[in-house]
Formats: sequence, C-alpha cells, structure tokens
Amino acid sequence: MKKAAEFFTAEEKARIEAAVRAVELRTSGEIVPLVVDAAYSYPRAEIQGGGLLALAIAVNFSWWLFDGSLWIFLAIFLLGYWPCRLSLRFSPPLLRLLIHPGELTAEVEERAKTAFLDNGLHRTVDGTGILILICLFEHRVHVLADRGIHHAVPPETWQKVADLVTVGIKQGRTCDALCAAVAYCGDLLAEKFPPRDDDTDELPNLIH
Repeated sequence: MKKAAEFFTAEEKARIEAAVRAVELRTSGEIVPLVVDAAYSYPRAEIQGGGLLALAIAVNFSWWLFDGSLWIFLAIFLLGYWPCRLSLRFSPPLLRLLIHPGELTAEVEERAKTAFLDNGLHRTVDGTGILILICLFEHRVHVLADRGIHHAVPPETWQKVADLVTVGIKQGRTCDALCAAVAYCGDLLAEKFPPRDDDTDELPNLIH
C-alpha cells in the first residue's frame, strides 16, 4: 500500500494546492485536503487475526506431522503467534478483511474530528473550515465542515463530495477527483460565504 507521504507526486500536490487557492479567492471558506496512512491501528483485529492464524498453523502441523502432540502444538503456536501477527500488520488487505466495515467507518469519522482540531480548522474567523480526509488503509473518504458552514449546507452534501473523491480513487485519477471536489466545495460556498476584505489564507492548502 502506498504511503500517505508518497500518495501524490510533487506535480499533483502543486495542482491540489493551486485548486484550493483558486477556490479560496472566491470564498471565505478554508478547504484542507488531508491524506493519512490509516485512521487507526486496529490492534484488536491484529491480535485476534494473529492468534487465529497461529492456531490454524499449530493445529495442522501438530496433527499431521507429530500425531497431535499437545506440546508440539503449544510450541508451534507460541513461536508462530508474533510472526503471524506481524504478517497481518504488514499485509493491509488481509488485516482489513478482519475488521467490520462499520468499525472502519467509525474510526475514519473519529480521525476526521481529531484531525480537524489538531490542524486548527476550528479556529477560522467565521467557522468556515472544511476537511477532506483520505484514509488509505480504510479505503474511506470523509468530509467534515465547521459550524459556520454546517448550518448553511445540507449534511448529505458532504457525502457527495466524499463520493466524488472515492470514485476518482477507484478509477486511478485521485488528483483530478480531489481537485474537482475542492472546486465543488467552492461553488457551494461562494454565494453564502463570499471573501471578506480582510480575508487571509488561515490554513495550509494540503496536509500530507
């Protein structure tokens, strides 16, 4: 799985930042795209999956090669647990299969709230920060708007923005889709949140 720091090329990063700057000339809203490796580490899935994999290996080896010896079973299980667990840690597709989709979604939403606060999106003058969060491990995109925008734009609108980016990722054109999502947010905000005379760029245009 490609890491967040390498997810976009230098040219793509420049395009995204330019798209954000262009939108912020038309509105007082602040749009911040953020790419992270994962929303959470999912230790429970890693522990359970590693245990089950080690258990399956131990049962089969002890049964077929050592006549079901309990001591051999225990030895193989104890020796195999950490290698099995680590193999899941470094095999995201396998680990993701062990996690309920609802848990993935919940962790992405929680990470979005945390990132919103950590990166100061709640500190804009008019409460007009928008976070577009891409979580690579979870294959999820979440959009979170601050209080000023949230009351003026229907909540389902942000799912449309997230879906726009998600489709782009699946089609291998993430940069184009993210730029389009940024422009769409700009269209939503331009009428209700025009730029102020003293407007400044309060937030980074891309966090990666």
